Amino acid sequence: MKRCDFCELPIGEGCACALPRDYIGPSGTGTPFSTVSRHPSRDAILISLRGVAHRNGCSHQSDSKVSAPLWGWIDAPDPKVWQRISTTSPLQATAGNTQRSATRRCRTCDH
Repeated sequence: MKRCDFCELPIGEGCACALPRDYIGPSGTGTPFSTVSRHPSRDAILISLRGVAHRNGCSHQSDSKVSAPLWGWIDAPDPKVWQRISTTSPLQATAGNTQRSATRRCRTCDH
């Protein structure tokens, strides 16, 4: 029986989240992700499992492996948000895995 990643109720038997089927993880349960698109846009800020913010094309990340539900991201971010990422100003993902937040920037991407 598949369960909704948001409310964890069985799909079709209690889940009232009018979400597309793409939201349901392969095992029927799992981490919620907010978009039907499982991949970020070209200008997105990516957020890894370790809470590090990256930019697309980062030399030590494989673009093909950046997808929901493992990664979170912010599509079309404000250009100034990159500089504000810190432990006192974490960046919360708005797409992909929305439970991810970044508290530091990748040094390679920072240059």
